[in-house]
Amino acid sequence: MILRVIFSVIVAFIAGYGLITKNFEFQSYMMFFLSLMMLVMGLEEFRKERKVMGWISIVAFVFVLFVSLQGFFLN
Repeated sequence: MILRVIFSVIVAFIAGYGLITKNFEFQSYMMFFLSLMMLVMGLEEFRKERKVMGWISIVAFVFVLFVSLQGFFLN
């Protein structure tokens, strides 16, 4: 729970910074922290015995992690 809040605050801060300054160089970091947030949410769903939502969150984690890694390596 605490990790989800920490990651969501980091994502919101980086997104707000990008929107205000029109500087999107940290977008890959935002996507990386978003993927970690999705991983934590998926693990929390598994602990609550909601396996379908857990798997959806894990799949979203893998996809967003892949996109963020592409952003790191292609830029």
